[in-house]
Amino acid sequence: MKRLGRLERLGTGIGWRPEIADAVEAMPGIDWVEAVAENLCPGHLPESLLRLRERGVTVVPHGVSLGLGGADRPAEDRLTALAERAGALGSPLVTEHIAFVRAGGPLTASPLLEAGHLLPVPRTRDALDVLCENVRIAQAALPVPLAVENIAALIAWPDDELTEGQFLYELADRTGVRLLVDVANLHTNHVNRAEDPAKALAELPVEAIAYVHVAGGFERDGVWHDSHAHPVPDAVLDILADLASRVAPPGVLLERDDNFPDPGELERELDAIRRTLKRAAPTESAAARRTASVTTPTATTAEAPVADGLPDSAAARQRVGLAQAALLSALVAGTPVPEGFDRVRLGVQSRALGAKRADVVAKVAPELPEILGAEYRPAFLAYAHGHPMSDGYRRDALDFAAHLLLGGQPEIPGSTESRRLLREWWLDRSGPAPRSQRPTARLARATRRVLLRR
Repeated sequence: MKRLGRLERLGTGIGWRPEIADAVEAMPGIDWVEAVAENLCPGHLPESLLRLRERGVTVVPHGVSLGLGGADRPAEDRLTALAERAGALGSPLVTEHIAFVRAGGPLTASPLLEAGHLLPVPRTRDALDVLCENVRIAQAALPVPLAVENIAALIAWPDDELTEGQFLYELADRTGVRLLVDVANLHTNHVNRAEDPAKALAELPVEAIAYVHVAGGFERDGVWHDSHAHPVPDAVLDILADLASRVAPPGVLLERDDNFPDPGELERELDAIRRTLKRAAPTESAAARRTASVTTPTATTAEAPVADGLPDSAAARQRVGLAQAALLSALVAGTPVPEGFDRVRLGVQSRALGAKRADVVAKVAPELPEILGAEYRPAFLAYAHGHPMSDGYRRDALDFAAHLLLGGQPEIPGSTESRRLLREWWLDRSGPAPRSQRPTARLARATRRVLLRR
């Protein structure tokens, strides 16, 4: 195991979201918060986060779009953006996911596709080599240590060579990266992929844990959906207790991304987490025995050496890239299911991706559901089925609106007015800057429309 630096103890925290910003500020006993990195602008941080920082509350940026498990090397601009957010927040570390979020492009001579979601990497030697190199690149670009999170998955790769615990152990061993262990994701993979959470915890290098995520979800037709929009179930707290009996985690954080309850319910969930940690805390003798059996870390992850490349790295990247592109294309573009995958489960994942896409576009461009009303969701899902996302959710919203306008839709009551509003919305947002609202500019636009009609 590469030697790791000591990170500060974070304590108990909650995911900061704009919808619950006031509630988080008022909650007692909040030691730290985590904010989605891509939703923050370093020069215009939310006032709520600034007030929390002034009170001494630690803020950790949590990335969701880097794609460290993808076949391509991490994009420099994304790494720079993550580093800027860590600097602006004075964060002791940054976190990301062990996942791929896009595939295709020049590496595979195929269209670049975006998942809009975190997808699992195959637990193969090729994928591990690529991930390790990508993690080293990220470590070299970031000003603070990096921790990476295990993800939840609806689907399993047919050619896995390692268990989740073995995969994470080798990743930490070879790179010195910290681990963000999500116990809710371990529960998800237990239900969906029959993976034993206790076995995964037993194989993990617990001394590499930076902190822990706890979240809720729901089960439907035998599939567990990691929604982050439901209460934390007892099964997830049981996995947290198992982890806490092995090691005292430096920090534990409650995640909630949607369907926000009243602040009292969130505080009760935090109290349940604290009680679980207290009950399961290892005795001093047990902790001493475990400490004696592992290497004591001393150097920071930021100092981990960066290799120029791994043996046959280009070939491994291409093999991983082809496999990921085939899977993602089946999920978002309707191409044949790659051999060995569960067709039914891929169908569930494909529908889940489309539903999430519709939800996020509605948040990014709330005017679209307002303009289209009840027709928004079915229209978007029909569009998504044959139009994969290629450049993020904002571009997706614009492309969806253009598709409706070019196709003569939406065909709903009052469609003439809906089309007019949709066209105005698209024109306002498709250019480099919103159209001028000065009277002279508006008159010029109206004149052009009259002339075009003639």
